[in-house]
Order: sequence, then structure tokens, then C-alpha cells
Amino acid sequence: MKGRLWLVYTILAAFSWGMWGVLTKFISIDVTPFETHLMFTTGALFTLPIVIRKCRISEMNLKGLAFGIGASLLVLLGNISVYQSFKIGGGAAVVIPFTNLYPLVTILIAFFIFKERLNRLNWAGILVIIPAIIFLSGQSKILSEPEHFFQTFELKAWLLFAFLSLLLFGLFSAAQKVVTNYLSTGWSYLSFVVSSALISVFFIVFGLVDFNFSYKTFLFGSSAGFLDGLGVLAIYSAYSAKGKASKVSSIGSTMQQVFTIILALGFLHERIDLTIFMGISLAIIGSYLLLWEKKFTKSEEGTSIENSSSQYKNHE
Repeated sequence: MKGRLWLVYTILAAFSWGMWGVLTKFISIDVTPFETHLMFTTGALFTLPIVIRKCRISEMNLKGLAFGIGASLLVLLGNISVYQSFKIGGGAAVVIPFTNLYPLVTILIAFFIFKERLNRLNWAGILVIIPAIIFLSGQSKILSEPEHFFQTFELKAWLLFAFLSLLLFGLFSAAQKVVTNYLSTGWSYLSFVVSSALISVFFIVFGLVDFNFSYKTFLFGSSAGFLDGLGVLAIYSAYSAKGKASKVSSIGSTMQQVFTIILALGFLHERIDLTIFMGISLAIIGSYLLLWEKKFTKSEEGTSIENSSSQYKNHE
């Protein structure tokens, strides 16, 4: 595990987001995404004592902060796009599994821009994780009845918003990797929380937040935000520990759904069916394949280190 500290952080992120997924089920369906964002931000503020003491002024990088704020805007716009897709006619049966495929965007960026090296087993793991995401989303009919899926998959406005959210989520995941090239884990996460708080203030000033929600809803929402913040912090830690964007994104996204289902079994008394069991099995197999590392020769290893160093200098 010495060289896989990134995996520990990725699993912690998936677990935090799994608990987040369970808590969000207790939030009233009448709460808008703007109000939800305010609750999540409130909860995330309570995570700051974990990192703020480690944020030294000498390590602050304005360019990195700009990237961090930009990454936060990406995920916010992605959430709003999902809500807008539902609002103008998008069905959950298509929108949810479609947007959950955002790791594919991150993988493409990691391969073509970050020049990350993946072996054949890693690529096989990615191919296994794709149906796992669909099964865990509860939408296996996309695979068993593809004709129904493509009949629903018409080029309409809601589909464009769903595609936009998929693209934004994938870009956000990749942007987190870039941010850690300039900032420490603490500063990377601080930029995320601060920008999230500023956006919440923007929503309040422009009257997009109605404070007429119950105390119980606010409690669950802020608790979910605390866990969501811990998940983001763990992902930044995974990237700082040299985790590859293609692996962190794929494993984190898939295992998040696995943990959500397992926790729902215990806390919400939900039942598991064959489809979900298949999804969990594929998720575990795919994650294991993604962890398989090729043993390089000394000359290959030296070339890899040289390329990584060159890539970092190009970012600078």
C-alpha cells in the first residue's frame, strides 16, 4: 500500500460520498438546487479546521487558486445542468446513468492531455466499470433493451443539458488533478470551499434561495455537505499522492455508488436485486483491474519520470 496511498484516499472519498448519497434522500424534493448548494456549503465550512492550519501563506499560488475556483464553477454548473435537464423533460432513466459516465471524459483527458499510461488490464477495467455504473444506477434496461433507450435518446434540449453536465463533471474531475500541480491539498480544498461560499452568497443576493425550508431538511442538507466536502478533500489528497486521473475518477465514481447501496441497505432498509449484485461485482472486478500496475524496466521507468517532470514544467 506504500505506493497506493492515493487508493486509500479514493476509497475514503467514495465512502464519504456514499454516506452523502444516503443523507440526500432525506432532503425534501421541494428544495431547489440553489438551496441545496447553500446547505452543502454550510456543511463544508465545518471541514475547514481540518485543513486551514496546514495552509501556509508561502505555499499560496494565485494561478492555482484561479484553477481551483474554476474547477468549483464547473461542478456547480454541472449540478444546475442536471436540474435543468429534469425540469424541461429529461427522465431519470436516461439522465442519471448518462451523467454518471463522466469518468469517460476524465479518462480521455488523462490519456490525451495528461499522457497517463494505462496497460491492457487497466483498459479492460474501464470497459468493465462502464456497465457497472449503469447497473448501479438502476437502469440496466439500457443494456437489456437498447432499442428502448435509443428511442428515448432523442436530440432534445434536456439531452443537451444532460450532455453538458456529463462534460462539466468530467472536466471538474480532471481539473482537480491540475490544481494539485500548483497547490497543496489544503489550499486546493480551501479554494473549493471559498468559491462555493461565494457562489452561495451570489444565490442569496439575487433572491434564488428561499429560506422557507424545515430545520430537519437543513440539518440533513448541511450534514450531507460536510460529507461531500470530506469527499472532495480526499480526492484532492488522492491526486496529491500521485493518483492517476483515469483511475481515481473511475474507482471513486463507481465505488461511491457501491457504498451508497450498501449503506442504504442498512439505514434505509432497501433491498438488493440481481442487477445491483451484478453491478457491485463488476465494480470490484473493474477496480481491481485498474489497480494492476505494469512493472517497468529501469530505462522505461527513467523515461516515465523524465516525461512526468517535463509535463509538470509545462504546467508551470
